[in-house]
Amino acid sequence: MRVVVTGSRGKVGRATAQAFADAGHDVVGVDLVRPVFDAGVVVPGRYVQADLTDAGSAFAVVAGADAVVHTAAIPQPTGNPPHVVLETNLMSTFNLVEAAVRFGVKRFVNVSSESIVGNFFPERPFLPDYLPMDEEHPLYPQDPYALSKAFGEQLMDAAVRRSDLRTISIRPSTVHNEDNYESNLGKQVRDPSNLSANFWSYIDVYDLADALVLAAQSDLPGHEVFYIASPDNAGGHDFAAILHQYYGDQVPLRPIDRVDASGISTAKAQRLLGWTPKRSWRDYLDEDGHALDR
Repeated sequence: MRVVVTGSRGKVGRATAQAFADAGHDVVGVDLVRPVFDAGVVVPGRYVQADLTDAGSAFAVVAGADAVVHTAAIPQPTGNPPHVVLETNLMSTFNLVEAAVRFGVKRFVNVSSESIVGNFFPERPFLPDYLPMDEEHPLYPQDPYALSKAFGEQLMDAAVRRSDLRTISIRPSTVHNEDNYESNLGKQVRDPSNLSANFWSYIDVYDLADALVLAAQSDLPGHEVFYIASPDNAGGHDFAAILHQYYGDQVPLRPIDRVDASGISTAKAQRLLGWTPKRSWRDYLDEDGHALDR
């Protein structure tokens, strides 16, 4: 396939472009930054600099594509004015979907977020209705980032109603690679009292990239939504024990399939996409949360 990967210079985009190239696809990388021509720097395939909030630019990069994998976004509501976060994320997605519909693209893979539930950056904090989180959990977005992801998934729903485009939304847990496992997850591995809104969940960027390739290659109809997270929690802690220790009975715990379970269920992705995660924090950190010698 000819696959357009947006945000191809970002952490997720780089790994995704490489995964598609490794799978034998023709990759067109798209991002805001200027092309770099030094050997070893350019992402696989062709690269196009484009601002996807501009409709003409979005149409130009989508023309001729078999699939669009949309990883580009402002990744959180902090650091930019709220209207910039919402406008950038929403309009880039809208423009790409509109182009995909008009050009008859077969598959659109939309990178959403675990933050879509709304409990990551709330002005009025709340806890999930239950854990592990799954695709049936209600959404309660408050902040502009969570709203942009919720609206993005609604754009997928609308697209499949009016066209033959097949769409998949992937909701990754917090993404890590070899550069940031220690700084991001090390403290949770050492001490689970370092709480996070995703309840010690995480995903390796290369496992996420594998899921995005499977999503683009899938022939599932309509619009499907999948959480993507590692099956274990950061630190390999007894999930039921630490959940009760730090949250008491505030969050109902549903059945889990392993003692060190994640706070997010990926049963649906494993069942319908055939996705199998291959990497763990243990590939990067020791039991004290420090980086392994590599």
